[in-house]
Amino acid sequence: MTSTPKGEGRQTVDNRIVLADSIDVLRDMPSQSVPLVYIDPPFNTGKRKSHQRMTVVRDDQNGDRTGFQERRYRTILDERKSSYEDEFEDYLGFLRRRLVELHRVLTPAGSLFFHIDYRESHYCKVMLDEIFGRTQFINEIIWSYDFGGRSKARWPAKHDVIFWFAKDSTNYTFRYDDIDRIPYLAPSLVGKEKAERGKTPTDVWWQTIVPTNGRERTGYPTQKPLAILERIVRVHSNPGEMVLDCFAGSGTTGDAAARNGRRFLLVDSNPEAVEVMARRLAYSDPILEGFEVQETTLDGKQGVLV
Repeated sequence: MTSTPKGEGRQTVDNRIVLADSIDVLRDMPSQSVPLVYIDPPFNTGKRKSHQRMTVVRDDQNGDRTGFQERRYRTILDERKSSYEDEFEDYLGFLRRRLVELHRVLTPAGSLFFHIDYRESHYCKVMLDEIFGRTQFINEIIWSYDFGGRSKARWPAKHDVIFWFAKDSTNYTFRYDDIDRIPYLAPSLVGKEKAERGKTPTDVWWQTIVPTNGRERTGYPTQKPLAILERIVRVHSNPGEMVLDCFAGSGTTGDAAARNGRRFLLVDSNPEAVEVMARRLAYSDPILEGFEVQETTLDGKQGVLV
């Protein structure tokens, strides 16, 4: 781990991936230093999360997925699985310590996007109101998807919640012209010009989860779709600014930032997670703190573990 002199704060000039407890990293960061934070913390489901891991190798002729700059890669399933425990004795206390620090490190015009599910969302909203102030709450965004089984005993749960809090509700970044457009449900009723332009999304975002056999799939549990993170990054930060994710998982926040001309600081305490994101984001030349990535070679080609 790269050491930082006491009191000087962690520098965030370059893209960084850090293997560490998020609270240690946050406490070492300068106040008012990050314009945008997205976090997708563990949901406290009381279960172990696991997914099949996979390896992709550069293969321009037989590749089954497209990566950065339209390069082609071939997927190879890995016998190993990525996993983590999703259970806490004091879940809200665990989050509160980190949210207090995140509020501190946000710039005056900064925003926090807090991603959670229906089990804990109401408790977390009250806690966020206490830390940020109720007047700094801007939106409750519903991410709606339709994938997986359907319960016959209750209405199937097919959504997550994303709370948007601003450091200052009178001064925050919202790049309206950079919002991606979605199709009208009845294009013939709005005219050709509007139909071609599309409409802006509401606070309900329809987006499928990352499919098991999809090209985005990294094999890491709870991976979120790139489209969701790209929308947040493009609209709520400016080019060249820093985006922080201290529960970084598979690195989707960093991928969205790098693809849209932003910098990233990704933190996770799970070695499997940092290995996944380091290889996924190798194209952005991140600085790695607290770990090293070994070269992976398959069929004589350099592999990228994702």
